[in-house]
Amino acid sequence: MERNATTKSAIVTGSSRGIGAAVAARLAREGFGVAVNYVGGRAAAEAVAGAIADAGGRAVCVQADVSREEEARRLFDRAEEAFGGVDVLVNSAGIMRLSSIAETDDAAVTRHLDVNLKGTFNTLREAARRLRRGGRIVNLSSSVIGMRFPGYGIYAATKAAVESLTVTLANELRGRGITVNAVAPGPTGTELFLEGKSEELVERLARLAPLERLGTPEDVANLVAFLVGPEGGWINGQVLRSNGGMV
Repeated sequence: MERNATTKSAIVTGSSRGIGAAVAARLAREGFGVAVNYVGGRAAAEAVAGAIADAGGRAVCVQADVSREEEARRLFDRAEEAFGGVDVLVNSAGIMRLSSIAETDDAAVTRHLDVNLKGTFNTLREAARRLRRGGRIVNLSSSVIGMRFPGYGIYAATKAAVESLTVTLANELRGRGITVNAVAPGPTGTELFLEGKSEELVERLARLAPLERLGTPEDVANLVAFLVGPEGGWINGQVLRSNGGMV
């Protein structure tokens, strides 16, 4: 894609599937040029970008492991080359491996910290330096922080840290018109959520909310679109739970 200095643009990390893919598609419909980020799922990322193009939108695929500082920087470089600058960052990249605290090994701790926390930190640092005035940042957290489910210890810990970074950065960007918020989905019907769960467990989790269903990636994407749009401009430094009333 050729450089276009007039195009508003969004980087969506981890957008080859699940919530990230839904967010990328929704922001493209809102008129953003979208940098579709992936690590290993090139075909899936290209499918997301292709669907955006088929619908009349603009997208570029960018391979980058955001847990690495230099690759997070390259992600921003590529988005700037494609669209002339970056206006929105959505941090959707993440992993979730369930185990009790007693059974969580060092490798699992390191991997969660690298992807969920360090990956988010790396892109937030780039955004703090490079986002255009009036931009928007949305980090993906999780409602499991409020539920305190067994088995989610290290995952919830990294997401709690993301919420802390969200509020801190909102204060640090004073004077630039940039908002920083977090969205905390509840159980959402994605591959990441469904992996390793029985049908009985999924059904039980779905019925925890008064609305008695799992969330969808589109439910989360709708909230993200609101936060990065003009109507969401007065919301800043907040964590918004998208979970049907579960917590």
